[in-house]
Amino acid sequence: MQKLLLLEDDISLIDGLTYSLGKNGFETKVARSVGEAETLLAGGGCFDLLLFDVTLPDGNGFALCERLRVSGDQTPIIFLTASDEETSVIRGLDCGGDDYITKPFKLGELCSRIRALLRRSAGAHSGEGYLKSGDVAVNLTAGRVTLRGEGVELTGAEYRLLCLFLANSGRVLTRPAILDKLWDGAGSFVDDNTLSVYVRRLREKLEKDPSSPEHLKTVRGFGYQWVE
Repeated sequence: MQKLLLLEDDISLIDGLTYSLGKNGFETKVARSVGEAETLLAGGGCFDLLLFDVTLPDGNGFALCERLRVSGDQTPIIFLTASDEETSVIRGLDCGGDDYITKPFKLGELCSRIRALLRRSAGAHSGEGYLKSGDVAVNLTAGRVTLRGEGVELTGAEYRLLCLFLANSGRVLTRPAILDKLWDGAGSFVDDNTLSVYVRRLREKLEKDPSSPEHLKTVRGFGYQWVE
């Protein structure tokens, strides 16, 4: 059974979630505060996925997510949020969250999102020095990209951008986050318009129909998402 950590302080919601997740084949550990969650995570629980409420008695799920990402923990995280306001969604994605679902939600939808995120996470990190999503594969050691087994010529910036998307398959990446991760530490400046050009070129080289991409999706108001 895949192991989940549920960070939630609403007892009535905890009971329903743990029951439904168990019926769907997930083993769920519950933390009712940020402190309890940190204790379970530090104890080597090796969770496959984390479900974080946003507002907790001793803090919030966003801050905990940020601390985990800074420490190098890339366990998939879904936020359970009472607000679908744009600012709340952006905060969750910017701090390293992979997905969010707004309360009240259907338990069947939550389970489907959990399974989809687990599949994407496993596929994107399936081998050391190697990234693969569908027909697209990257040999990180050789710096070589293939599409359906055929080599694809990419510029250095296009290659770095593709690797970022594949390594975060399924996660919505904001435009500022992409620029920050790819170029701030590289000593070269790339503006927002140039990013749009690189995205368009990637689509032209990798998508069957660049005008209606199947994989490199635009998430309006936020950024981009690689969909496997």
